[in-house]
Amino acid sequence: MSFERVAIDELALNLNPLQTGGRASAAARKAAARFSDGYSVCDRCAGVLHDIEKPDIKCFAVELAEFVGMDRAAVTMGAREGKFAIFHTLSEPGRGAVLDANAHYSTYVAAQRAGLEVFKSTNTGDPDFRVTPDSFAETLEYCKSKTGKPAAAALLTHVDGDYGNLNDAAEFSKICKDAGVPLILNCAYSAGRMPVDGRALGVDFMVGSGHKSFAASGPVGFMGANGEWTERLFRTSLTHPNKNIELLGCTARGANVVSFMAALPGVKERVKRWDAEVAKAVRFVEAMESLGEIRQVGEKPKRHDLIRFETPLFHRIAENSRKRGYFLHSALADRGITGLKPGQTRWFKMSTFGFTDEQIDYLIEAFKEIARM
Repeated sequence: MSFERVAIDELALNLNPLQTGGRASAAARKAAARFSDGYSVCDRCAGVLHDIEKPDIKCFAVELAEFVGMDRAAVTMGAREGKFAIFHTLSEPGRGAVLDANAHYSTYVAAQRAGLEVFKSTNTGDPDFRVTPDSFAETLEYCKSKTGKPAAAALLTHVDGDYGNLNDAAEFSKICKDAGVPLILNCAYSAGRMPVDGRALGVDFMVGSGHKSFAASGPVGFMGANGEWTERLFRTSLTHPNKNIELLGCTARGANVVSFMAALPGVKERVKRWDAEVAKAVRFVEAMESLGEIRQVGEKPKRHDLIRFETPLFHRIAENSRKRGYFLHSALADRGITGLKPGQTRWFKMSTFGFTDEQIDYLIEAFKEIARM
């Protein structure tokens, strides 16, 4: 049985938006290697994972909460586990959950697993696919009219994984507060890449991803709560009073959590450069669209590094290529670029996060060469 994996980040430029924000730092890799044994963080555990002081998960949880602007935070196995824990905390029979139109499939699954009926807002459609505050407010009202009660929870995807649209969470938060509905902010593609402050945004809950946006080995993530909701989310067992119910006592406890811890100092520095990251994305979009028969889909100008392109130019070239749909993947691989799915030519998603200006220049020239094939 083989477990080989091409050293993508060392040998190629990886455009995969799932991975650009999760490229493990040297510190994270070193920490993960030292704690690769099963349950390796539990040597000095007195019964509560988030109270372990060697390694100092206890201080990390406090530091992480402060970094993302939440009153309390805890490590989870990923954003989806945090979403389910929050939905489960808030769930009641006959209640609904309002989701934005661009929510990830795992958001639906988490709400449904918690026993909530899902109500999805609309988006504006082609070309920007934005979720508007008005559509969200209308869906909150519709949920209430259908169930007879306000939604048990609403979830807003801060930045979606399809178009990279950045939502104004503060505006949505006000709408939810007026409706008496707690708001969960899914920061899988935002917290760790860009500055995020849950208190300033007025959100009640937050989830995030360590392996997508915090330069950590995964699976790992976090969930957090503010104000009155903190005690409910982090309630403990009646029979085992030192165990958090929604965390099933303990969550990530090994290489994933220590890599998350080791990555945080670097992440705190890189979010200060967010404006530069956005500028690179805007520059790349302009260069790609200048090739003709290529257009960026989603809000413009870009405010995030995740970019979706429609690429009839490359599809037309593929129809006359011996490699057909695999020509683009192959042509990029020949130039040391990876991360796009094999077989895609009509459209693709990518990310410019973390690349230097020189690497962006190289990517632009590579696509220009391929466009002339």
